[in-house]
Amino acid sequence: MTDSTEPTGSTPTQSPRNIIQSLELDTRLLGMIGAFIVIAIGFSIATGGTFLTPRNIFNVTIQTVSVAIMATGMVFVIVTRNIDLSVGALLAISSAVIAMVQARWLPGYFGLEYGSIWIAPLAILSGLIVSTLIGAFNGWLIGYQMIPAFIVTLGGFLVWRYAGWYLTDGQTIAPLDSTFILLGGAEGTLGEFWSWIVGAIASLFAVWGVYSARKNRVSHGFPTKPLWAEFIIAGIFVVAILGFVATLNAYNIPKGKLRRMFEARGEVMPEGFTQGHGLPISVLILIAVAVVMTVVARKTRLGRYIFATGGNPDAAELSGINTRLLTVKVFAIMGFLCGLSAIVAQARLQAHTTDIGTLDELRVIAAAVIGGTALSGGAGTIYGAILGALIMQSLTSGMGMVGVDSPLQNIVVGAVLVFAVWVDIVYRRKTGDV
Repeated sequence: MTDSTEPTGSTPTQSPRNIIQSLELDTRLLGMIGAFIVIAIGFSIATGGTFLTPRNIFNVTIQTVSVAIMATGMVFVIVTRNIDLSVGALLAISSAVIAMVQARWLPGYFGLEYGSIWIAPLAILSGLIVSTLIGAFNGWLIGYQMIPAFIVTLGGFLVWRYAGWYLTDGQTIAPLDSTFILLGGAEGTLGEFWSWIVGAIASLFAVWGVYSARKNRVSHGFPTKPLWAEFIIAGIFVVAILGFVATLNAYNIPKGKLRRMFEARGEVMPEGFTQGHGLPISVLILIAVAVVMTVVARKTRLGRYIFATGGNPDAAELSGINTRLLTVKVFAIMGFLCGLSAIVAQARLQAHTTDIGTLDELRVIAAAVIGGTALSGGAGTIYGAILGALIMQSLTSGMGMVGVDSPLQNIVVGAVLVFAVWVDIVYRRKTGDV
């Protein structure tokens, strides 16, 4: 009789699992990360290492924020099988209102002087209200009047930008409130110490998230990853978070600016003193938006309704979901995020300009699609859209650094968008999602 037992100490024959299968990583996410790494290394070589310096990473980060914020909302819009071509125009009209409130109306009609604690919050509130109402109006036209989203938002693309132009008489509005400017990037950072604190807290939350997810799977009897795989994933999160903080801390504040900061406090800057920028406040805003939108998408009834409607609108309506009201809510959220992006973009530029938000429609839709949001509806992730926005901004920034003309930059971005949609279609066909 043939002895079919395995030799002592060997493992039974089974289908091999590579490290990616053991870690249960999303292959689409890995592809995006790989593309980002290739872009970063390629531009770093082309620029002699300048692209990956702390200064440029800081600049790319704060330039990504406004598009990334809107991209999280565009995920919900596209998931419900709609489109919003008016996001750049909503950003522009919201920016115009914010600028007029803080630089013209509050000082002129209400006598509030620059530096008043009321100017920044009132300006922010006014911009968010206007953009949210416009977004809800778009949703009402689409959901209740049954006008295609493409037509409604194409009209908004023309209407709202030029409404903002008339509101400001086509002028650049500046200066802005000093407190408001802190929300834009370089002028508003946490500094090295508090950035490390935030990084440590974020790392703890990441580790806790991995542990909590494993605990939930065990409690429900679901298969779990090997323990070593959980440690690797938690370690990757921690290294990424702390590495990002270290990079931004390594970008030192210019000496002239440091000297003025000391003089404003009535102090003399010590010889040889240096200080890093640290985390920008705008990045913290993006992180907060990402967390809230992810919770809404995964943990709330609204999120379940959004993805159910995108997956099968007829079945969703027959099951009792008010898809018309849901459309209003989705576009109102999109409008709110456009207003929030206007705050960040205007504060970064330290002025309202007539061309603010131009072509953001392309960038936002491209970010969502590159991040894995299916144009056929029903699928998309918040983190994917943010990574897509980072890839788009890295492309634009890198091409600018190597001297590529602006028209060619737009050609490349458009080509990348088409390529991303093609890859998405091929991927879904292979996985059986189409």
